[in-house]
Amino acid sequence: MKETYRIYIEDGLEDSSAVKRLKKGGRKVLNQDHEVSLLDFHEGKKHLLIHYKRGESMRPCASMSKEYICCNVQVLDTVSNCPFKCTYCFLQGYLNDRRIKVVGDIESVMEEVKTKVSASPGRFFRIGTWELGDSLAMETCTGTAAELVKGFSSLPNAVLELKTKSADVEGLLELNHNGHTVVSWSLNPQEIIDMEEHGTASLPKRLEAMKVVVNAGYLVGIHLDPMILYQDWRRGYKDLIEMIFNNVDARRIAWISIGSLRFNPEMKKTIESNFPSSSITASEMITGPDGKTRYVKPIRVEMYKFVFEAISRYNDKFPIPIYLCMERQEVWKRVMGYSPNSTAHLDHLITKSLLKRYPELFKNVLDIRQ
Repeated sequence: MKETYRIYIEDGLEDSSAVKRLKKGGRKVLNQDHEVSLLDFHEGKKHLLIHYKRGESMRPCASMSKEYICCNVQVLDTVSNCPFKCTYCFLQGYLNDRRIKVVGDIESVMEEVKTKVSASPGRFFRIGTWELGDSLAMETCTGTAAELVKGFSSLPNAVLELKTKSADVEGLLELNHNGHTVVSWSLNPQEIIDMEEHGTASLPKRLEAMKVVVNAGYLVGIHLDPMILYQDWRRGYKDLIEMIFNNVDARRIAWISIGSLRFNPEMKKTIESNFPSSSITASEMITGPDGKTRYVKPIRVEMYKFVFEAISRYNDKFPIPIYLCMERQEVWKRVMGYSPNSTAHLDHLITKSLLKRYPELFKNVLDIRQ
């Protein structure tokens, strides 16, 4: 993929590990021109900027809402945009700068993380780099995720989540991660990957990458999000779940999330303009209290319940925490028969599960398993 990127760096980052890696790979690196080109959605993905950390990098997930139960994950802004072209990606209507951007001074990011997690030694932090871009899509070029993995390996009360639709995990395999990184995949049936997740790794390649990182000692996460309604969705998601558990030992799955297609109402025209062959905006949808358009509740409940019951057939001996992303208590109860009381309660349940299942990894954390 060398020839697809026009690469810029901000002044002073010439000696950063990301730029050194780019140059070692034979990629031409240009000085930043300090002007944001007015690139469209597709052209922007051909431009890469290595830039300095700006402001706070670690913060609560932007999707958190008082109207819904959230998992309370913290996000880390180290990458913005990605080379993939998923039809439903909210970034196509969110980012003003359409270039792919990667933070070059990762050591500054880690200083902020260490300061914040050490200030709350009794709290367990789940921190992900995926909110504004794919965690591993640019890893072959920049190697910045590997730097984060090494930084998190010594943090007693935090775990890093790298979420991806790629299969580029080679740079992670020889690292001393100390069990403090979860490599996660957003998964859909291959039909949806073909129709809606352009440029991403195929389902077999993602599953093979999962096996590889598990063999390297990592925990993995599964995100069935966004589930997308299509004619043969029951067979597709049933087969997907079978493939997951046939490829990965359930004891190495840290968590599973389930969510459905959702986007801001103004995104509808953007999706239809960027991807005229996609039909994802044609389903019956409503706008919820958070301002996002999503499938009507009966459809969401039916889809969630179907996959939850399918997962449950594999999940009796070594229970994996399963949670719904951005749903109310009523939906939880209809799908799973119970609901967390709040976002904080869900965070506690996920943490409790991790500490109980992997006590050797987090033995220095305040005991909150009771």
